Amino acid sequence: MASNVEIANRALQKLGAKRIVSLTEDSRNGRAVNAAFEVLKEAELRKHPWNFAVKRASLAASATAPLFTKSNSFPLPSDFLRLLAPDEEDNTNYRDWQIEGRSIVTNDDAPLEIRYVSNVDDPNEMDVLFREALSMKIAEELAEELTQSNQKKAEAVQAYMQKIGEARRANAFERVSQSQPEDVWITVRD
Repeated sequence: MASNVEIANRALQKLGAKRIVSLTEDSRNGRAVNAAFEVLKEAELRKHPWNFAVKRASLAASATAPLFTKSNSFPLPSDFLRLLAPDEEDNTNYRDWQIEGRSIVTNDDAPLEIRYVSNVDDPNEMDVLFREALSMKIAEELAEELTQSNQKKAEAVQAYMQKIGEARRANAFERVSQSQPEDVWITVRD
């Protein structure tokens, strides 16, 4: 079973640093990993529409409408990281949705159906290649602090680039290919 500690220890292993027992361990490596782990995980999840992190939700309108311009406000799910197009095959953007704070404001009526990238907390729900890429990103971030070696940092950067590429390729093979949005020059001809 995968764990956050396993991901962290893969990063420390890449750096040749001592492994930890928990993310809250009171050691130099434990404090460094604890400070970086959640921020880097959320950033990596937000960067790309990972298949394992995509969710759908039907949002109810807030009782409080926006002050002006738009008629409805919809609170975002608590695990929300990034909004995606509702239909992955329709790449046109004809919606008037706008994210403000932790809500979507729009003139659309309830319920508002969305697709989004979620903040996945359980490493067992993550793709194994994503976990590897995340561990290399953590190694890259901690390399200078833990090793004081530019060489180790350069190696971690290279390892991250390789692993994130592998993870994105595998993710792409498991999803429907998306069509490019139609250019406005084509649209106006019709």
